[in-house]
Order: sequence, then C-alpha cells, then structure tokens
Amino acid sequence: MRVLVVYCHPVAESFAAAAHRTVLEALAEAGHQVADADLYAENFDPAMSRQERLDYLNTARNERLVKRYDDQLVAAEAIVLVYPAWWYGMPAMLKGYFDRVWLPGVAFDVTPDGKVNTERLRHIRRIMVVTTYGASWWMVRLALGDPARKLIGRAIRALCARSCRVTWCVHYNMDRAEPEQLRRFLLRIRAAARNL
Repeated sequence: MRVLVVYCHPVAESFAAAAHRTVLEALAEAGHQVADADLYAENFDPAMSRQERLDYLNTARNERLVKRYDDQLVAAEAIVLVYPAWWYGMPAMLKGYFDRVWLPGVAFDVTPDGKVNTERLRHIRRIMVVTTYGASWWMVRLALGDPARKLIGRAIRALCARSCRVTWCVHYNMDRAEPEQLRRFLLRIRAAARNL
C-alpha cells in the first residue's frame, strides 16, 4: 500500500519524533511504500499568500507552489498523521498544510454552480492519527468535543473512500505520562501502523 506520512513537530528529541520514527519503522516492516512529509524539517510554509487565495479555485494555477505535496496526496492509498495537539487542536503548521495542499482540483472539485464533488481522493482507504494531548480524556472528549475527531474523522474522511477506516492512537495526560506508559503507547502505535 502507498502510505503518506505527514509529521508535524519542530523538536527532533520530542516524543512526537519517537512516534514518527515508530510509524516509519512499522510501515517499512509491513512492506508499505512510504512518502514521508516532515513539515518542519522541510520548512513547509503554512501561510497561504494573497495570490494563492486568489488562485484557490483556479485549478490550473492553485497547486504550483505545493505540487510535490499534492502529488504525494494523489498517490496515497493511506494517510498517517503524526502531531501533538496544541491548544486542543493541530499545530498551525499542519492546519496550513490542509489549507494549502488539499486544494480544489486535488482533494475535491467545485462545480460552476458552487457544488462540491468529493470523488478525487476516493482511493484513500485508511487514515491513521497519532497524537498526544496534555489534557485528560474527559477534558478533550467531553468538555471540548474533540476538535481533531471532528475535522479528521468527519471532514477529511468524507473526502476519502466511503469505506475509509480511521485508526486513532491518542495519548491523553501527556504532561504527566510515566516512561512505561509512553513505551506502551509506542508499542500500540507500532501495531496499528503494521496493521494499516
């Protein structure tokens, strides 16, 4: 399976970096073809420029600045997102990736009458999300409604295959995690990535 890994964390010594390495190792062990987009290492610019916004619906022009990332997305049969939740959501860098890469003509089409056609990414059959929260499960899921699950589990998944399965590897209370808890979480990530 062709898997696109999108990793978003600026610190090479972070737990997110360990999770990213675990995902890459497990996917390689399972024999998947992997494209790895390490947004910080690649100096991805998350800010949409004025001209990009003006060109947003112009499919002949809108992808020229992010074509490599668009090509990775179009080739993928599965996507793995590895990122920490900051302020109960994805980092701005990752949000900018979605803004600038998941474009009309790439991720979906907008018809002349303004309707959205979501057939472009129907070849994506699996999504895996690896993320951590500093807050408790109760705070994230019940009090805030888990914004990541709303965006990825509903909106992003709606663009993918109708049978697309989303696998969540989420660690809550990250700020108070013991080393053994983190080790077990990495094992869980490895198993999920191998079974993608």
